[in-house]
Formats: sequence, structure tokens, C-alpha cells
Amino acid sequence: MTFIGMLLALAGSPGGEANPLSGVLLMGVIFAIFYFVLIMPMRSKQKKLEQLIHELKKGDEVIVSPGIFGTIDGVEDNSFHVRIAQNTRIRVLKSAVAGLQAPPQEKK
Repeated sequence: MTFIGMLLALAGSPGGEANPLSGVLLMGVIFAIFYFVLIMPMRSKQKKLEQLIHELKKGDEVIVSPGIFGTIDGVEDNSFHVRIAQNTRIRVLKSAVAGLQAPPQEKK
């Protein structure tokens, strides 16, 4: 049976009741679209961020979640010591790191 044949079979009779399987099929198609458009890219991004956080070491320049720029001074089990100014160090959770700082771009 071809795809078009399956769709025609699910459509039901012109004057009768709708086939309940068509509603389930439609829900499945909508879920598949949401999965491939929303859920799968978010999972991929989350895995990349977790890998980045796992590889961070002393001296790396990072951005902390509320937008604070700093340099990692120390690494603990579940936190980093981040230097945000000359004599200012804060302790942040590893999950608060949003990513690495981009290198400064040269002006043309």
C-alpha cells in the first residue's frame, strides 16, 4: 500500500464518521515535527555546553549566566572560582557558565 493509499484509507467515507486512527496519526506527525524542530536541537546544544564545561581549566575566559565576564582561577567538583576584576573573585556553579568568551575582533 502506498502512502497516498494509506491517507485515503484513513480519510474515511464521505458521509460517515471520521476514522479515529486519523486523529492519532495527526498527533504523531505533530509530535514528530516538534521533536525534530525543538527538542533535538536543544539536546544537541545542551550536550555541547556540558562537554565545554567539563573541559574548562584554569585560565579560560568564560561568561557566567547573568552576563559576567571572567577568568577561571580554580576548579572544584561542582564549582569554579572566577576572577572578574583585579582583586575580585567569585565562586560560581559549573552550571552557571554560559560559554567561552569570544576572542576580540579586530577593527578594520
